[in-house]
Amino acid sequence: MSGYLSSEQRDRLLKGVRAAGQRVLAIYERDFTVETKQDDSPLTEADMASHHALVALLETLTPEVPILSEESGEIPYSTRRAWSRYWLLDPLDGTKEFIKKNGEFTLNVALIEGGEPVFGIVHAPVLGVDGTTWWGQVGEGAWKQAEGAIETIRVRGLPDPQDAPWKVVGSRSHGAAAFEAFCGDLPDNQRVSMGSSLKLCLVAEGAADLYPRLAPTCEWDTAAAQAVVVAAGGAVLNAHSLTPLRCNQQDSVLNPYFIVCGERDDRWEQALAKALR
Repeated sequence: MSGYLSSEQRDRLLKGVRAAGQRVLAIYERDFTVETKQDDSPLTEADMASHHALVALLETLTPEVPILSEESGEIPYSTRRAWSRYWLLDPLDGTKEFIKKNGEFTLNVALIEGGEPVFGIVHAPVLGVDGTTWWGQVGEGAWKQAEGAIETIRVRGLPDPQDAPWKVVGSRSHGAAAFEAFCGDLPDNQRVSMGSSLKLCLVAEGAADLYPRLAPTCEWDTAAAQAVVVAAGGAVLNAHSLTPLRCNQQDSVLNPYFIVCGERDDRWEQALAKALR
């Protein structure tokens, strides 16, 4: 398979991801058990149900493309480094939010080419009547479907702070002190807290301007939404170097700290540099 995905492949993926979301939703709406993984993060049967559904979907659609999922176990870098193209999955991003039952969790599917997320789907089963889905293919555009309607999405330009505050989104659970320091050095701004990769999607659709992530994440947490952001005209940048975030460049799957933006601006770049000191 060469090039990006055809419209038929995208449609099949969207349908399959939403079906996996229905499996997750069925578990969400009843009692479920919570286990603890070796890294002390939580694991539910919904994580595994989504994992198995998404892997089966991708193995049927693109049997020649390898798959790396948060729940697929360790695949050594000696194997992964040979992958020029692969699928990267977070079957349930925001497991803590899932357990809290606040609805702020997503299913994430990304296609990685040469270390770059080039296609991504982020599906939130609880948001809206039939869930809300964001997807994007770099170079072609990004879209959102909610309440059945599909709309093209795009990042917005930073407003003049004298006319409207900058909207800065942050994590519900991580990096609060650095986030507050960053916001404190910005022009007038409004802060919004949210869970999972929904934060990146808010920037992609122009509902937020910046998302600084100054706490640990893994590549599967961000890749799908990164593709949506970039396809919508924005960027996901290493917080230290301000270069695009890349996948599969090292043994570890940990991301550096990063920032999601609709556009570059000296004011937030200076605030970020100060927050990182």
